[in-house]
Amino acid sequence: AVYCEVDGAADDCMVSMLIHFFCRRAMKYLVGILSVLVFLMAFGVESSSAEIMRWQVNGATREAIVQAPDTAATGEPLPLVLSFHGYGDNMENFQHTNVHVVWPEAVVVYFQGLERSVFRARQGLRGWVTEPGPSNRDLALVDVAVASLKERFRIDNDRIYATGYSNGGGFTYLLWSERAEMFAGFAPVAARLRDGVRPEVPKPVFVIAGDRDRVVQFEDQQASFERAIDVNNVRDASMECGNGCTLYGADSTAPVMIWVHHGAHVYPRGASEGIVTFFRRYGRETN
Repeated sequence: AVYCEVDGAADDCMVSMLIHFFCRRAMKYLVGILSVLVFLMAFGVESSSAEIMRWQVNGATREAIVQAPDTAATGEPLPLVLSFHGYGDNMENFQHTNVHVVWPEAVVVYFQGLERSVFRARQGLRGWVTEPGPSNRDLALVDVAVASLKERFRIDNDRIYATGYSNGGGFTYLLWSERAEMFAGFAPVAARLRDGVRPEVPKPVFVIAGDRDRVVQFEDQQASFERAIDVNNVRDASMECGNGCTLYGADSTAPVMIWVHHGAHVYPRGASEGIVTFFRRYGRETN
């Protein structure tokens, strides 16, 4: 999947989307069907179901698409992944990042943001608060939703994770700063730490960034993952982990993995697989 943040500067992103559309349209359905069939035959997956859950938070109705295995209420405790879309996107679209398909044993929640007026010409688009302040509506949502999900499903408290793209990735960074004790790991994509966001508790972090990003400047993303490396105190232990990938603190309980691709402001192909692989490896009990 390739996603673009809503912004007039996203020329590179639009090019990426057009290339993706014209090159893949003819094959996507066939390849998708064959891939799912091969996966099911080779590994087998738990059956799952989707539903929209709603919560009242500070006078507003908040909602999310929840993908959960059918055994989530009665079986073994399961990991929980909170997923946050980019500015101007929505939960229906962002569920096609398919984290729940890659990790069918997990409860995966695709949240819906509230309207934000970050850009005067684009008022009414949905997004997330990315800095601490008097408007803590999205932090409150996470508090209420996680408590509710724990009542509804058997959640493993040591395997709760957060990931998000662009504006949603900025909120993921905020969760690391403000709710570190709740989570086992974080995976921001195409995002940056805002000036007021200051994480202090070392946690496993997987960062995905495009070096041609002109919406969230790559230099800002780089400063953010450099900050993560310092917070986790893993700068002196680095190793390559693939094309454009560097792992800091491989033997640490709070490593930082950085994947820099040569794309623009996109959610790159393979991102969900990488995020799930990273999350599978680290639980809160190891921190």
